[in-house]
Amino acid sequence: MQRALAKLTLSLRVVGVRGDGYHLIRAEMVTLDLADTLVFGPGDGLEVVGSAAGSPVPGDEANLVRRAMAAVGRTAHVRLEKRIPVGAGLGGGSADAAAVLRWAGVTDPLVACSLGADVPFCVAGGRALVSGVGEVVDPLAFEDHSFVLLTPPFGVSTAEVYRAWDELGGPAADGANDLEAPALAVEPRLARWRDALGEVTRRDPVLAGSGSTWFVEGSADELGVRAGTTVEVGGEVARIIEARTDRPSGPGG
Repeated sequence: MQRALAKLTLSLRVVGVRGDGYHLIRAEMVTLDLADTLVFGPGDGLEVVGSAAGSPVPGDEANLVRRAMAAVGRTAHVRLEKRIPVGAGLGGGSADAAAVLRWAGVTDPLVACSLGADVPFCVAGGRALVSGVGEVVDPLAFEDHSFVLLTPPFGVSTAEVYRAWDELGGPAADGANDLEAPALAVEPRLARWRDALGEVTRRDPVLAGSGSTWFVEGSADELGVRAGTTVEVGGEVARIIEARTDRPSGPGG
């Protein structure tokens, strides 16, 4: 069994674009105790169970678990228990792929990077400064922090957000995340969910990666909210999630 820990991008700067069109970033990322679970058994296949807000979970070859299994040349029946919201900027698919790499004992960063920009960090876990296109992971000292998260019941395409960043002329944010403005351009409904979380916490939310999750630092008690409380925006409902930073689970799970 492997835990696949969600990642939270605390700050993100887009510092350039490579000749091949990939965006260069400088970001601080941490792992959270919000996790999927992967159970490996005999056979060959993928079973996805559980539910999470955001986009539907693909069970076909587009799923990063299947792609990771192909990349390491292994077969197994994988039961994927989803708890990390999909399409939410929390690296759920990347964390699942990283769990497969750890299970297979594959440490080659090129393999991790071939699966996605967030996979190298998800393999390392903990807290790190991530640069390049995601392949450079410089570990930082662990810090114990709590966060309150709100994930709308829809996802946001990372590719579309970066495309919008290009079209907007490469905006630099006043806050922590350069992708906030392009994400709002791609999905204007995000603003209402940001405002809803800000209203209940009395803090300014930050967008997690390319979205759709908004977060503020602090425990639920400190912020005067209760984990599991529902928030309604425009007839759609999402729940407040409380999470803490977590250390990497290590090769054994």
